[in-house]
Amino acid sequence: MSRVGRNPIPIPDKVKVGVEAGNVVKVKGPLGELEQQLAPEIEVTIADNTITLARRSETREVRALHGLSRALVANMVHGVSEGFEKRLEIQGVGYRGDMEGKNLKLRVGYSHEVLIEPAEGTEISTQGQQVIIVKGCDKQVVAKRLDDLHCAKEVRYAGPNKCSRRPDAAVE
Repeated sequence: MSRVGRNPIPIPDKVKVGVEAGNVVKVKGPLGELEQQLAPEIEVTIADNTITLARRSETREVRALHGLSRALVANMVHGVSEGFEKRLEIQGVGYRGDMEGKNLKLRVGYSHEVLIEPAEGTEISTQGQQVIIVKGCDKQVVAKRLDDLHCAKEVRYAGPNKCSRRPDAAVE
């Protein structure tokens, strides 16, 4: 069995999970409602406040779908109960981001300001003028919005930059 796929998913108290016809898993919680259609080769069982996924075949494709399906359902449960939050940093002299209502206004070196609207199911906020925070219950939508915000080389993911030199390397 898949190491990821065989792990049961605990269901928090305020979350409701159901499986409908066509192998559609619906998850409803305090932060929203999500649904995902899984492959017909994946069997979803809900018992004792846990979700278990099993595969009906042992082909290579189904084994891969088993782990993927479990990760998707686990992300849905986590998203509707706790949500996802990702941060971006704006780096550069004079570069900043401000909120204009629900929209984010970026000044990152272009001749004009960049106005970004939040995607459905996400919320954009700023912490100061250098940190952008994206929140939402759907991990895939939050990640897509991060890619959209990553519009200039001055807007980077918060935390250590894995693409540049090592953090212990001397700065010249």
